[in-house]
Amino acid sequence: MDKEKKSSAVVYDESKIKTISSLDHIRLRTGMYIGRLGDGSNVDDGIYILLKEIIDNSIDEFIMGHGKRIVIETQENMVKVRDFGRGIPLGKIIDCVSIINTGAKYNDEVFQFSVGLNGVGTKAVNALSSKFRVASYRDGKYAEATFERGKLLSQKKGKSSQPAGTLVEFVPDEHIFEEYEFNYDFVGQRIWNYAYLNSGLTLEFNGKPFASRRGLFDLLSEEVGSDQIYDIIHYKGKQLEFSVTHTNNYGENYFSYVNGQYTSAGGAHLSAFREGILKGVNEYYKKNYSGVDIRDGIAGAIAIKLMNPVFESQTKNKLGNTDIRGWIVQEVKAAIIDFLMKNSVSADKLSNKIISNEKLRKELNDVKKGAREAAKKISLKIPNLKDCKFHLGDTNKKAELTTVFLTEGQSASGSMISARDVFSQAIFSLRGKVLNVYGKKRTEIYKNEELYNLMMALGIENGVDGLRYERIVIATDADFDGFHIRNLLLTFFLNFFEDTILSGHLYILETPLFRVRNKKETIYCYNATERNAARNKLRGSETTRFKGLGEISPKEFGQFIGQDMRLVPVSVRAIQDIKKTLEFYMGKNTPDRRTFIMENLI
Repeated sequence: MDKEKKSSAVVYDESKIKTISSLDHIRLRTGMYIGRLGDGSNVDDGIYILLKEIIDNSIDEFIMGHGKRIVIETQENMVKVRDFGRGIPLGKIIDCVSIINTGAKYNDEVFQFSVGLNGVGTKAVNALSSKFRVASYRDGKYAEATFERGKLLSQKKGKSSQPAGTLVEFVPDEHIFEEYEFNYDFVGQRIWNYAYLNSGLTLEFNGKPFASRRGLFDLLSEEVGSDQIYDIIHYKGKQLEFSVTHTNNYGENYFSYVNGQYTSAGGAHLSAFREGILKGVNEYYKKNYSGVDIRDGIAGAIAIKLMNPVFESQTKNKLGNTDIRGWIVQEVKAAIIDFLMKNSVSADKLSNKIISNEKLRKELNDVKKGAREAAKKISLKIPNLKDCKFHLGDTNKKAELTTVFLTEGQSASGSMISARDVFSQAIFSLRGKVLNVYGKKRTEIYKNEELYNLMMALGIENGVDGLRYERIVIATDADFDGFHIRNLLLTFFLNFFEDTILSGHLYILETPLFRVRNKKETIYCYNATERNAARNKLRGSETTRFKGLGEISPKEFGQFIGQDMRLVPVSVRAIQDIKKTLEFYMGKNTPDRRTFIMENLI
């Protein structure tokens, strides 16, 4: 028996060592280069990263003072990006789009503030495209090359009357991405960000122009709308640009960028920005206001340009350069003081907001004290929380996807508790319909045991920085009561903790509505169309309609919260949309809402 085992064991010797090309490595380990694949239904799906990498190259040209226009077109799955910069040097056009570690991004004289994947981006797009064509126009000449899945098919050179610049066309490879479709809303939002970050540049997307004259002022104005308490403070220097105001929302909301890269987790530049605001406000008013009172309700945007940015992760969502703190703090502080000195009306409104925040915080602290006394005995041993072993911020790999499911009732959570991964999946069981907090003060959380327990379990009392889980997943039944509870929870987060949504942590779980099975096969269906298709496929089948999550057995449930879990990310287009949405759905029962319900009632 032992001899058989030894003979069947895989031999590890020189023959097992393989060297693969960079092209094969990109196609084999796609996630290392572009993150998730996806089908285009999520803003972070790979097809949008491919588009970003090509546009980034054109943006780099604009930043270096070449080309004020970029044209982007989509025809079915074909994407075209044409800029009017310097154009790739004709003799290096093939190398620049196919050989890793080749490009001018490594030369600080040519590109000082690059935004792409440091010489990898275009090569990754080429490798992951079923068709890829690049053409460069310079000095009355052109060079062109076409590829298929990263392999060169043809090349041309000759004379041209086209204006200088670069054209890239590509089709994301269906072998890699399978079925996909571009969401034009996602693309449009990304292009608006480019326009805000590069005032003076015009981008055209399928014939529609995107341009911003005032940069981050326009971005913040679009985000907060009429909810701003005072005029937006806007400053633009050589390496730093920012805009800031206050709204009637709770918490802090920021949009931060480094060399055009959105840093969702902030980093050193955002910390310095917040510190600069604090110091500027206190120096102007000659007060010693706390940072909490100054920043509650704040909305801001900051963009910096660095020659050598150091990011804390491959996804570049957090900046780590600590040496930039001093000059950012001083520049922000000086700009804040300058604005307040020149705008006395806005200065008075900001002062009133800070005093109001201070009053509310003291009132809140009194309520917190009572709530904490009552909760002291249970601490995080919350009765309706089945916690997991690892949490966000732990060094263990499982902590990266740690998830808490918010369920309704013990029966619904029962199957989940039995099926979950105890290392990375927690369950918080709600007793039923939670309090509708629309229009209520934050003190109501501390007066309501369930909402208080929920807030403490998530670790969000003092903002998203204390969040204990990477994903908060609302998992309610697919019936009217379940949808109502879902809306009440969304209201809770949107009203008091919108930063959990804006930073991409809140999701809704999709679970099957039907089970169609015969003696040989079982198919789970998420809608009536899938159910009908399954019935046609399986002869002599029976169909079960799941009325609630509790009707799905633990043995079945495991697959629905495992690797193939279907999650719908909760997102809002802009901060100003939060107030409008809540007022319509969760406010007073207006004629408009009654009409909407009647027209959409099924």
